[in-house]
Amino acid sequence: MEARDLRVSDAEKEHVGQLLQRAVGQGMLSLGEFTERMDTALAAKTRGELNSVLADLPGMQIAEQHRPPTRQPSPPAAQSYGPQSYGPQSYAPHGYTAHSHSPVVNTSDIVRGTMSTVTRKGPWHVPPQLGIQSKMSTVTLDFTQAIMASQVVEVSVDDYCSTLTLIVPPEATVDLNAVETLGGSANNKVRTGPPIGPLHIVVRGKIRFGSITAKHPFGTSIRRMLGH
Repeated sequence: MEARDLRVSDAEKEHVGQLLQRAVGQGMLSLGEFTERMDTALAAKTRGELNSVLADLPGMQIAEQHRPPTRQPSPPAAQSYGPQSYGPQSYAPHGYTAHSHSPVVNTSDIVRGTMSTVTRKGPWHVPPQLGIQSKMSTVTLDFTQAIMASQVVEVSVDDYCSTLTLIVPPEATVDLNAVETLGGSANNKVRTGPPIGPLHIVVRGKIRFGSITAKHPFGTSIRRMLGH
């Protein structure tokens, strides 16, 4: 079997994503070309398909001797909340399961950012379904004073190389279990569920070489310690 017909691993796809990022930084690719090639790289199954997105970029090919090691997936960790254990489906919004696709979002309810800084704060209106489409951006959504249309907010994320931050009130819960990351991270610093407070946010979608963090406002833990 030829090297181009060998199957590729997630580690190789991550490596190619880093090479494409470098090409954008060096001016060899536009942001639109980067997005198209990343989609092709994520869907690639063989070495030849993966190398096709690097073919016209000088010095950026995956050689057999430099093939990244294949990482073994870790078993999923069980989650428990007090005496009763809640699976992802036990507190999914009505009409959704933990494995359902992202909700359909109206175009007017999509937060977009391309190589920019986007912030929503103060008394902004939050729809039941909210979308985030970001590329190389910093997106901050502050829900602490937001005007909510429903207790449960479903957020659909489609991101490339951005930093996404969700700031929620002290009693709110956030579920990031359905976020798929590739070369990125999903960091939840608040309770996951079940949705017993005034706000529960369920996030689904893909983070590619970026990060998403859910947290409380600065100083929340200190105020709790002081009894405020």
